[in-house]
Amino acid sequence: MLQINNATKFTLLLMSMMTMMSNVAIVTTLPHLSSVFKDVENIEFLSRLMITLPSLAIAFLAPFLGHVVSRFGKKSSAMVALVFFSVFGSAGLYLETIYELLASRFFFGIAIAVLMIVSTSLIGDYFKDEARHKFMGLQSAFMALGGVFFLVGGGFLSDLNWRYPFGIYLVGFFIIIFVAKFLVHKESDLEQETEIIHNLFPIYILAFLLMMIFYILPTQMPFLIINVFHANGTLAGEIIATAFIFNALGAMSFVFLKKRFDFKTIYMIGMGIVAIGFILIGLVENVYLFFVTSPIMGFGGGVLMTNITAWMLSHAHHTKRVKSSSYLTSALFLGQFSSPIVFHPFVSYFGVEHFFEVVGVLLLTILVALYFYRRSLSPNGVI
Repeated sequence: MLQINNATKFTLLLMSMMTMMSNVAIVTTLPHLSSVFKDVENIEFLSRLMITLPSLAIAFLAPFLGHVVSRFGKKSSAMVALVFFSVFGSAGLYLETIYELLASRFFFGIAIAVLMIVSTSLIGDYFKDEARHKFMGLQSAFMALGGVFFLVGGGFLSDLNWRYPFGIYLVGFFIIIFVAKFLVHKESDLEQETEIIHNLFPIYILAFLLMMIFYILPTQMPFLIINVFHANGTLAGEIIATAFIFNALGAMSFVFLKKRFDFKTIYMIGMGIVAIGFILIGLVENVYLFFVTSPIMGFGGGVLMTNITAWMLSHAHHTKRVKSSSYLTSALFLGQFSSPIVFHPFVSYFGVEHFFEVVGVLLLTILVALYFYRRSLSPNGVI
């Protein structure tokens, strides 16, 4: 492990905030795009791709970008990525067509991929075992604060003008200063051709499923709140922001859960919480009740994200952290990209308000079946 000070830890927290909060700044802008580009065919679908198209770039390019990070170093890669983050993230301030916006989001995804690979691998470099789990809880708490800023700020700005939330991404230029001055790493820490003892592929599959399901929240929730309940962007941003606050609480609870359960069981617990959150969201009849239901989703997501990252880092060989992190990044963001594509037919069929209830019941049914299946395999009748 590397010896680091508080300034370096703070810089890593800032970088992590950029990776996980990158898309949520514009979620309340999406319903406005349907009006701005109302003459564009399939605009409802295309507007949802605004926050998932970066995920396509990340999903397919992350493994290649992992080699780039190993070749040029984590610090240099992070600084270049932050320039991309600000330039392409803020492109919505001046681009004119929905297709130009979608193209800018693809290049924006490259920046997110590099930042996530660097930040995830550095957590493995800096921390070990319980210290790693505690920092990841702190990381999620910090990201929740960023989520509140991005979501509430983005919601307020989207009510003024649909373009204004894109300006939030200019904060990347500010983060570069911290990375240049405080980020610590070993220049010689290149990836070695060491055999990986554990098979990480099942973890990547579970990461994909996790994100595909959880990303229903930012891709479908604004349409439910704004189009069905006729709330404004500010209220929608505040509701989704509460989910990210409880996301931090869920992440911090991971340390205590890990003392009692293994990674597989914690994954099922987290998914169960998310399923209950879906069902309750589907039953809401008053928009302000979303302030009760959304936090449940956020809490479950916090448990799941911390668990899947810690699971991967616990099995990845120390000389393969960049490579392992790049594939985890690819799996997570492929799940993000797939989410609106996989679930769009279901939303169209059931309607967005009933869609949440249907998904929640289906997910909970699967989890109960898996629970009893695992229990039947256990000699003591417990999992």
